[in-house]
Amino acid sequence: MKILIIHEVLGALAGAEQNILLSGTALKERGNQLYMAYDRQSDKRVLEFDNIFTETYQISFSQDNRGAKESIRELISTLNPDIVYAHKLMSLPILSELVISGKPLVRMIHDHDTYCIRSYRYSPYSRKICTRKIGLYCLFPCLGCLKRDRSKSISVAYVSLLEKMKELEFSKKFDNIFVVTNYMKDEFLRQDFDPDKVHIFPPVPKANNEPFQSSFSDDNVILYVGQIIRGKGVDCLIKSLACVKTEFKAYIIGDGSHLEYCMKLAKKLGVDERIVFTGWVDQSQLHEYYKDATLVTVPSVWPEPIATIGLEVLRYGLPVVGFDSGGISDWLIDGQTGFLIDWMDITGFSLAIDKLLIDKSLARQLGEQGREFVNIEYDFEQYIDRMEKQFEVLCTEKNNCTQSIPSLKPSMYI
Repeated sequence: MKILIIHEVLGALAGAEQNILLSGTALKERGNQLYMAYDRQSDKRVLEFDNIFTETYQISFSQDNRGAKESIRELISTLNPDIVYAHKLMSLPILSELVISGKPLVRMIHDHDTYCIRSYRYSPYSRKICTRKIGLYCLFPCLGCLKRDRSKSISVAYVSLLEKMKELEFSKKFDNIFVVTNYMKDEFLRQDFDPDKVHIFPPVPKANNEPFQSSFSDDNVILYVGQIIRGKGVDCLIKSLACVKTEFKAYIIGDGSHLEYCMKLAKKLGVDERIVFTGWVDQSQLHEYYKDATLVTVPSVWPEPIATIGLEVLRYGLPVVGFDSGGISDWLIDGQTGFLIDWMDITGFSLAIDKLLIDKSLARQLGEQGREFVNIEYDFEQYIDRMEKQFEVLCTEKNNCTQSIPSLKPSMYI
């Protein structure tokens, strides 16, 4: 197949780009031809991306750029791909052109941007998780149209509800929507998407082929790995650790805007001597922390689309304690791969940690069950098999019914 991937960034920055790199490499190895249209280039791992794409094309995705429509139209006409696979893509001009192209269209959704103008599906002030359909409530009382923007001197940016609703309507005209968890599928169904079009394709990381077994050290090592921002619930973790009765050593690995607050909180609660804030640690060095750990915590209070750190540590045979928030329950099976705690239940979180610290045999058992679970349910080769097969099905269906599709005027979508 000739596959055109459309994504904002060429090069590796975060999970979405890593997923393109891994899945793209596997698809190429199976004989598919890959092409990429992108808006900007990162300064990381660009050569690896160049190696998997036959050609790459830089196109401005700006919503104010009328040339974006002509550029993507010309590219599709010249390239004539069998399928268009859109990853991070919010440009209305490009989306509008895609839906009238007649090509099989798949959109991969990694986060909440498509159906939440705040992007978090969560209030950073009240911490309440939103369960509403997009609409006027997003303007008031939610005030989701005022989004924090740390990249500019004015820290608040305006997000258009009308444009977000247009984006949703364009997405409904795609042949398939790929989401990462059951939670996200439910969110799209809440927005009135056709359930037959929404498929779960979690961004499966490759398995760690090196044999690994934690020592489950007597130091009772507890880990947190991720951003230290309010939605990640590190403050809730610290409050839980203050209630843990068993001696422990906790490593909070990461950086972010909530770091200083969390450090002060640890000192206030008297657990600062048992918690080490390591700062950012390179991915290649994380296994040094995993090798002596008893458990890993995922205390997110915002609705995580999936929290791939959970899949990673389960592959290392480590049990997880986490809040039931967003898509975490897809892989954190209570009593099987760790303990899934009711949202914001600080006491329940601390009790689960204590239980694993006291009973190391249980920690090992849950860790091994987690390893087995993730290696079966999140197998990378099966993930690529499913993706390739779904692409082939869409290409066949679209080609068979192209003649019966009425021509659509661009004015219907703009």
